[in-house]
Amino acid sequence: MPALAASALIALASGASASPYSVINHAAATSKIKVHALRGGVSMLEGSGGNIGVLVGPEGLFLVDTGIAVSEAKLKTALRGLSRKPLRYAVNTHWHWDHTDGNGWVRRAGAQIIAERHTLDHLKHTIRVEEWEHTFTPVPAKDLPTQAVQAEKLVAFGSDRVRIRPYMPSHTDGDLSVYFEKADVLATGDTFWNGVYPFIDYVGGGGIDGAIKAADANLAMAGPRTIIIPGHGPVANRADAQAFRDMLVTIRGRVAKLKAEGKTLAQAQAARPTADFDAKWGQSIINGQLFTALVYRGV
Repeated sequence: MPALAASALIALASGASASPYSVINHAAATSKIKVHALRGGVSMLEGSGGNIGVLVGPEGLFLVDTGIAVSEAKLKTALRGLSRKPLRYAVNTHWHWDHTDGNGWVRRAGAQIIAERHTLDHLKHTIRVEEWEHTFTPVPAKDLPTQAVQAEKLVAFGSDRVRIRPYMPSHTDGDLSVYFEKADVLATGDTFWNGVYPFIDYVGGGGIDGAIKAADANLAMAGPRTIIIPGHGPVANRADAQAFRDMLVTIRGRVAKLKAEGKTLAQAQAARPTADFDAKWGQSIINGQLFTALVYRGV
């Protein structure tokens, strides 16, 4: 995330014409993959868009998200450093390309890919995301998830059990969390961004209220020793997830009050409802002004 934050801010602050989508892809193409060993055979890979979770089991590897395709070679090298065993499963926590663009090479490696049914549907269609200045075209059938879920799913994997849980709707209408029960590691996808403002995808069926409900669900899942793999940002714990939830609730309340008073979006942004949070949360590609706009849209 630091590499993404730095490159994004430099490009955007300089008035560069590159879209946020291009900036994030460039960061993935140029960043090293950092491997964070966690616990119980679980690691986090950082540097290919969204964070990637990896469980090494006796029968192979279980991934949470597949990153951006430009990172394929670097991700394969990082995974070989963890185990020479084959890829068996991957979960797409939601449809966004920085978590699913690697599906092609993961499918070619023989893995089954699990996603929520709305995620599968989004990947089949053309979607324009104005905030990213990009139109996403349908994913080829050979690169789509192989299993669609609508309810909680349990997967026995080696000595661990993987609990896949849908949060609908939250930051999209197809978010999943993945909990490695024995390791006590929770991968949240983009329902939790550690130390940075999150994107809320209204085109993809998400909203601020759903994002808060998902934050509450993550807290209910996490215990005092749980290690959390956020969608973006460094490895986290329950206190970090609580801070994220409290930030969402506070800013939502402030923006809702401004909107109820009849303030336009521009007036709400001028009131700076995120001001006391910006130093911590507003230092990446989503600043306080954009996050105010995202919240305003949903209240």
